[in-house]
Amino acid sequence: MLKIPNHQVAGHKAIDGILGPLIDDSGNFYKPLQNDDRGSNEVSFYESFNSEPRVPKSILKYFPIFHGTKIVNASDGSGLHPHLVLEDVASCYPNPSVMDVKIGSRTWYPQASEEYIKKCLDKDRVTSSITLGFRVSGLKLVGSVANEDDLSWQPDRKFLQNLSAEDVKLLLSKFVSSNMPSEDAAACPDRAFVEKVFGGSNGVLEQLLELKKWFEVQTIFHFYSCSVLMLYDKESLLNGKSSGGAVVKLVDFAHVVDAEGAIDHNFLGGLCSLIKFISDIIASPDDENCISNNNGTKYEH
Repeated sequence: MLKIPNHQVAGHKAIDGILGPLIDDSGNFYKPLQNDDRGSNEVSFYESFNSEPRVPKSILKYFPIFHGTKIVNASDGSGLHPHLVLEDVASCYPNPSVMDVKIGSRTWYPQASEEYIKKCLDKDRVTSSITLGFRVSGLKLVGSVANEDDLSWQPDRKFLQNLSAEDVKLLLSKFVSSNMPSEDAAACPDRAFVEKVFGGSNGVLEQLLELKKWFEVQTIFHFYSCSVLMLYDKESLLNGKSSGGAVVKLVDFAHVVDAEGAIDHNFLGGLCSLIKFISDIIASPDDENCISNNNGTKYEH
């Protein structure tokens, strides 16, 4: 029995007759293959990545496990459709908070058509991609009590556009806070989970730093329009369960290309920028003043 994932925060969602990903009860994530080159490119990446001897085993954990492809009924009711079968990285979390961060100041790949490049450039310019080297593509914050609608917050894409550096820092702070925001008003983030999620030897920062070391030397792939996915579960952390700790995964590989022996400076630069933001949040005092969002949302003490 396939169902719609409730933890998806970016990309096309399988609702209202739209073709989107599905999950099962066995920890699998079914991503529909796009009919153009993007679908075959992503399959080719997973096949080559998992058989590439130059990829360290320590890096494999940052990529969803690939289980091949399978033809299943599409979410849009159009019948059978090929899907990537991947690890559902959120399946071990009762009620995860999730953030999707698209990495790179440039999201278009070199072989793209002029039309596609223009489309990407337009989006890169109106978001923080060019200015910060990354942009928040999706976010879902969940409170410490599961299945309470008033204890979750998932801003729409319009809310996430035009974010300044201060706004992004605020969202990252809210990601590790116990007090829940709303789009009309919000308390200053308490950052109650900053050390357990961002800090520590197994936190987000250390995981990103490990990825950074690899990207500083790897010349196999260039990752265009890929995302860093960060997940953790507040309820599990409050109950002292290690299973609620932060996990970092890289996702979305339809535009990965051969690096031709060159460092992926586009991805590396965006990754370093994200690392700097998270490092600053860990190091900054809890009583910093809250700030306002460019789209008019106010955050005050």
